[in-house]
Amino acid sequence: MSTRDQNLPLRLSRPLALAFLPLVLPFSCLAAATDPNPQLNLTQNNALSLPIQIVLILTLLSFIPAILISMTCFTRLIVVFHFLRQALGTTEAPNNQVLLGLALFLTMFVMGPVFARVHTEALAPLMAGQISHTEALTRALVPLRAYMLKHTRERDLALFIQLSGSPRPRTPDDVPTTALVPAYMISELKTAFQIGFVLFIPFLIIDMAVSSVLLSMGMMQLPPVIISMPLKILLFVMVDGWYLIVGSLVRSVM
Repeated sequence: MSTRDQNLPLRLSRPLALAFLPLVLPFSCLAAATDPNPQLNLTQNNALSLPIQIVLILTLLSFIPAILISMTCFTRLIVVFHFLRQALGTTEAPNNQVLLGLALFLTMFVMGPVFARVHTEALAPLMAGQISHTEALTRALVPLRAYMLKHTRERDLALFIQLSGSPRPRTPDDVPTTALVPAYMISELKTAFQIGFVLFIPFLIIDMAVSSVLLSMGMMQLPPVIISMPLKILLFVMVDGWYLIVGSLVRSVM
């Protein structure tokens, strides 16, 4: 093999190297300019950096459903609507999406003044940089705690204070939030069950009357629900049931 043939691979590799040089050069410069020991900066000017703030905001957003259920009137509304649907005997009408939407917007209507106070006293100063995140959280809890204390039974509150081993609070501000939230929830559940029992009574009377009539007529093979359901819906519409129930519920949680 001649010397010219032996140098052929070397001569072919030179144009390829020159062609890839513009592609490799920027990465080599970037690697040289990069700090070999990068450091994570969590603070800027004694404040949390923007990425950390975004992470905290996303974490707080994940707790919104729990806050909505446990610290507002949403629980009472949705439980009462569930009992109403069971009393009417319409297992799928209105469906869950309709009931959830109605309960959600009623909750926003009732809690509007509370949320307005939270925005004025906590969120707006925080966005303006006037207070810290901890101070904003403390201020936001004040109107929510006032609302929950207004609708919490003393017996339920005393139960959780006793279970937690906390000293007896002298003022409402001394009540721990960890005891107030579950006490408020069981108070709301008890009230919702009481309202549900009252809702069941007239519809239960219709069911019993229809069953007695069908039994006396010997029509035992005819399911009573076929006759009683239209009668219950007719009664509910005639008395304007949605107006009465929603009006009573909103007044009870205002």
